[in-house]
Amino acid sequence: MRMPPMGTDAISVMEDFRRYFGHTLGWDKFALSGYPVYSCLAHTLRDRLIERWRHTQRAYDEADGKQAYYLSLEFLMGRAMGNAMLNLDMQQETAEAMRGFGVRLEDVQEQESDAGLGNGGLGRLAACFLDSCATLQLPVTGYGLRYEYGMFRQRIEGGRQVEDPDHWLRNGNPWEVERPELAVRVKFGGRTEHYTGKSGRTHTRWVDSQDVMAVPYDMPIPGYRNGTVNTLRLWKSTATEEFNLEEFNAGSYTEAVAAKNAAEHITMVLYPNDASENGKELRLRQQYFLASASLQDVINRWVAKHGEDFSQFAAKNAFQLNDTHPTCAVACLMRLLLDDYHLEWDEAWHITQETMAYTNHTLLPEALEKWSVAMFGRLLPRLLEIIYEINARFLEQVSLRWPGDVERVRRMSIIEEGGQPQVRMAYLAVVASHSVNGVAALHSQLLQQYLFRDFYEMWPRKFNNKTNGVTPRRWLAWSNPELSALIDASIGEAWRTNLAELQNLRKFADDKAFRAQWRKIKQDNKQRLAAMVQRDCGVAFDPQAMFDVQVKRIHEYKRQLLNVLHVIHLYDRIKRGDTADWTPRCVLIGGKAAPGYDMAKRIIRLVNAVAEVINQDADTKGLLQLVFLPDYRVSAMEVICPAAELSEQISTAGKEASGTGNMKFMMNGALTIGTLDGANIEIREEAGEKNFFLFGLTADQVEATRGHYDPAAIMAADEDLRRVIGLLQSHHFNLFEPGLFDPIVQSLLNPHDPWLTLADFRAYVEAQNQVAAAYRDQENWTRMSIINTATSGKFSSDRTIMDYNREVWGLAAVKPHEE
Repeated sequence: MRMPPMGTDAISVMEDFRRYFGHTLGWDKFALSGYPVYSCLAHTLRDRLIERWRHTQRAYDEADGKQAYYLSLEFLMGRAMGNAMLNLDMQQETAEAMRGFGVRLEDVQEQESDAGLGNGGLGRLAACFLDSCATLQLPVTGYGLRYEYGMFRQRIEGGRQVEDPDHWLRNGNPWEVERPELAVRVKFGGRTEHYTGKSGRTHTRWVDSQDVMAVPYDMPIPGYRNGTVNTLRLWKSTATEEFNLEEFNAGSYTEAVAAKNAAEHITMVLYPNDASENGKELRLRQQYFLASASLQDVINRWVAKHGEDFSQFAAKNAFQLNDTHPTCAVACLMRLLLDDYHLEWDEAWHITQETMAYTNHTLLPEALEKWSVAMFGRLLPRLLEIIYEINARFLEQVSLRWPGDVERVRRMSIIEEGGQPQVRMAYLAVVASHSVNGVAALHSQLLQQYLFRDFYEMWPRKFNNKTNGVTPRRWLAWSNPELSALIDASIGEAWRTNLAELQNLRKFADDKAFRAQWRKIKQDNKQRLAAMVQRDCGVAFDPQAMFDVQVKRIHEYKRQLLNVLHVIHLYDRIKRGDTADWTPRCVLIGGKAAPGYDMAKRIIRLVNAVAEVINQDADTKGLLQLVFLPDYRVSAMEVICPAAELSEQISTAGKEASGTGNMKFMMNGALTIGTLDGANIEIREEAGEKNFFLFGLTADQVEATRGHYDPAAIMAADEDLRRVIGLLQSHHFNLFEPGLFDPIVQSLLNPHDPWLTLADFRAYVEAQNQVAAAYRDQENWTRMSIINTATSGKFSSDRTIMDYNREVWGLAAVKPHEE
């Protein structure tokens, strides 16, 4: 039945809103505020997405071309309403419709929770990639888990991180569509048995398992004003039976629902604390649950359309593993093809290798997934058998390539032998994939030189680089509307889908009137951030001061500590009266520490302790302020990013894979102070050396320093550093809790400190002095800011996705058509 297209004008929005409000959801005039209004408007906008969603999926089905599937344990989507309005080009119409009901659109948007589906850069990158795939009209489906609770909501109490449950689904999620008819069964535990099939071949089946149901919930992912709406499919775990009726009738109520509760644990919480064995087991269950449900879903659709003929499966399907977490997909695909569809090993392995591609996101060995063979075999016995077979066949190739090199065979084995043998999931991903990529030029180079060196020597053509990017729609068009309007008026709107167009801003860098407009917009954004800091931290930031920002996950390698040492140095200068030619500075640090990461939590405590002393000292008034912003999240970054003037990207060289916050800040005109690490290198190349504040050891110098690093000698030779460490050792910032920060001081002075924080202190201070001097020349600073935005084109996720598609996936763009 042909249906007329839904209107996008204000009157149509009002009519549908009224229908949802009164008839579908049954509210009255007394509910015309808060969440009821948000829910009605979300459903009204979602209808328009679903209309385009249907057209898109029909076009993909009729094209019958190759499709890709992006498997990720995280999708940090943020809020959906603003993104929907932007991509549907309905912001003004929606605002007008809400005014018709006496409601401010801004108040409605504040009712939406950030979707608790991710933690940091990995998940936000996945969200940007889905946005770009839809904008480029590529048939790509995201697969993830529908976590009931996000990582946690962070409160600061007495300077300490306090973790509250992030029950983001408390009121439901109006943007999702449940698909119970597409649920699949996922096996755990049990055993394997061999049997002879009708053809006389021996087959294997997985029996006596404890099964869990995976129920899909679909979220629409709109492209930018092009009619395309792709899908993010999220899996929720449920029991195969709601409860045991026999036990319930016997009065054993707890036991009756035990299976239901155990099943739902799998998708209850994003990243359970894996410090315990139970936590590790739950993480592995999550990873396999994602892989199994997603692959079954893809294969079920294939069989429904093509039958059990898999000869063209590899030509029509591509799986991208977003980091090591989804690597169970390798053995899972093999199991499905071998056990359910009875393919021969070689055919199944060919399909697996041709369809799997692996993106690595970390150089830290401890961050690579490894599971004990004992636990893996108990939970996934059939998969472990397949992994052992993969490993045996792979090591035979290694032995043929390097005869007699027993040590190399041991190093490259997917199974790490020892007292407690481990399954090296990253090695499994490399062996099974036809493409292995890092996410910045340096990162990809270091993967080849160190982490995967043996594999690179075996398969050099398998390795490649895909420098990350971020979507300019959310991170410039949506989060910085004033700047976007100025750019539109100056160079047109083409940059929104082709960020390289920003190069045309270069000619305005020397235009005094344009610089004045640019500065005013930055000032307006700083006022907005200052209001958020006042509300959340109780500190009144001075919008005339430089806004110096470091927001990211709290980790020693990201070196929030180095930032704090510099702030203490500035405080010490003020107390000594060394304030000639001073540049007032407001420093904002934010991010979450993993619940089990004691040192990261202690760093948060230090930031807050230093902030309390500085902000209460009359001597620092108008010169220096410091806050730790609690509960850093996507919606907070949308306020922080447009206001930042200095972007702190100060990780130990060779440790940050890429970074994406650095790209968002650059896009919004912040200047970067950073090491030659991750994508900083490429940012500096694009912006030019004069528009980037460089300091610190290079990755090669970091490696060369290992073994003879002497932080005590560094401190002895630097009076400023001695004074900073002295303030920490004297408990100046923790007078009533002596010893609180001693572990931090000990880590800084440890010759085996892997982050070499003190080695870069002097260079960092000198670079910050250059920053302060540059900021005092506001005309030139604004010029540098414009150049940073103008040269950020490379860091669009559209460019990254085009690279993936050209070199890995090989998809054809498909335009939707109306029914």
